[in-house]
Order: sequence, then structure tokens, then C-alpha cells
Amino acid sequence: MVEVVSGPQRAVRTRRVWLRMFLTGLALWVATVVIILVTGNANLIPTVVLLGSFLVPVTFVAWAFERRETGEITGGLIFSTFVTGGVLGVLGASVLESFLLHPSPWLFFGVGLIEEAVKLGALMVVTRHLRARTLRDGMILGATVGFGFAAFESAGYAFTALFSVDGLSLVQLVQTELLRGLLAPVGHGLWTAILGGVLFAASRPEHFKITGKVLLAYLGVSILHGLWDSMHSIALYLTLVLTEGEQFVATPHGWLVQPSTEQVNIFTAVEWGGLALVSIVGIAWLLVLWRRTPRPVRETWATAPSPVVPTLGP
Repeated sequence: MVEVVSGPQRAVRTRRVWLRMFLTGLALWVATVVIILVTGNANLIPTVVLLGSFLVPVTFVAWAFERRETGEITGGLIFSTFVTGGVLGVLGASVLESFLLHPSPWLFFGVGLIEEAVKLGALMVVTRHLRARTLRDGMILGATVGFGFAAFESAGYAFTALFSVDGLSLVQLVQTELLRGLLAPVGHGLWTAILGGVLFAASRPEHFKITGKVLLAYLGVSILHGLWDSMHSIALYLTLVLTEGEQFVATPHGWLVQPSTEQVNIFTAVEWGGLALVSIVGIAWLLVLWRRTPRPVRETWATAPSPVVPTLGP
């Protein structure tokens, strides 16, 4: 007996690569953490850091890759955009922030302006040879640069969290990777996807074009970025105002001295509520851009002969 595998079934199988990738990577990450706890083998810590830092960004890039519009966006281009764009973004942001930023109430908005500019520049460098540029492809490649940036940045935060006054702390490492993994989809990847889509929509095949819309989008995502980074400080300030607290900031990280239960509850609600609001605005912006252009007509499997896959059976 032979079973004919129809086109839609093949499409579903192909479009679930990202899910298999995520589940496999998550299982390997959990197994590695458990083995470290059981054996105490510190040699496995880099594996935990790399798997935890890259799992969510790579999964979302694979998911976005399935929604590309032009044949120019190949797996090789996605890989080079993720790595090159991510590393260029991290290096450029580090250099510029070291020389241009100083402690001030506007510090985080300066970080947003610099990091979004650097990621936009990295996107332009790695995609300068493309002959066709569409809004959706710009969003996909922009997200790739953003997630590359997030992956390498998360690896740095994870290594930093590993070291504590009592030695290596696997708990702090795991907590950092879980938190950054959960927040990654509404962070760098989202902001640069918006900016990349607007840039590609305004550009021409022969060159990029910085228009008023591109500049407005850049300012918009930079503001979202700045609000996201400064939400801890905003929540702290609003908590003191709402509770008329007399405590002062006791550490450089912005913690209250002996906060009351009410202050803790208000601080938590304001911080996470603010992050949720910033995320909703970004996602809504992304969806509006994505739906601005009609989905292109692709070749369907119905027009081509379906492959015949032999299977054993009566």
C-alpha cells in the first residue's frame, strides 16, 4: 500500500521546524542544568549559558524565516544576519555607550537611541546587496538582527549573574536566563523588526533611503526601548510618590531600604504593568505594519504533483 502525502500536510510539517527546535533545545537545556546539579561539573556551565541565551532568539528567527516573501532571504543570509548583525550591534553599542553616556535621568533613553541606531546600521550593512526589499522581509531581517543582539547580550548577563560573593551561583544563572528568555520576544527583536520594516518599505533596490517615516520609527522604537529599560526606576519613583515613603535608594541598583508590604506590591505592579504596556504598544505597532501589505501569492502544492511516499501496511 502507498500513502499519498498531500501538499498541506507537507507545509505543516515544514512550518513546524521552529517548534521542534524549541522543544529539543529546551529539553537539552533542562538536562544540562540537572546534570550540573547532580554532578557538580562546572565544565557544563558554558553549555547552559549558550543554550539558554540563544534558544528563544533562534526559535523566533526560525519562526520568522518561514514567513519570508522573497527567495533572496536564504538560510545563509539569516545566519549571517543573526551573527554579524548581533555582534556588530553589541560591539557598537558598547563602544558608543562608554564614550557618550553619563549618569543622568535620561541615561536609558540615550541607551535606546544608541542601540537602535547601531542595530539599524548593522541591518543595513548585512543586507546592502539585496535586490528586492519588502516591508515584511525588512521586518524579518530586522528581527533577526535584534534577536542576534539579544542572544549575545543575554549570554553576557548570564555570565555576570553566574558570579556571586559566595562563588559560582547556578541559581542566579538559571533565573537570569529564564527571565531574559521570557522577555526576549518583546524586546530587541520586536523593536528592530519594526524599524527594519519601515526602512525596507522606504528604500529602493539600489540603495537605502532614510525618510521622515524612518526617522519617526527610529525615535518611536528608541522611546519604547528607553521606557523598557527605565521601568525599574520609574516604578521606584512612583512607589515612593504613591506611598509617601521616606526611604531613600540604598544601592546603585535602585532598591528601597526596608520597604513595606504595600510598597513591594505597588512597585511590582507598576514595574510589570509598565513592561506589559510597552510590550502591547510594540506588538500592536508590529501587527499594523505587517498587515499594511497583502500577503503575496505563492506557488501552491496543488499545482505541482504531490510526492508519493511508500509506507508499510496492508
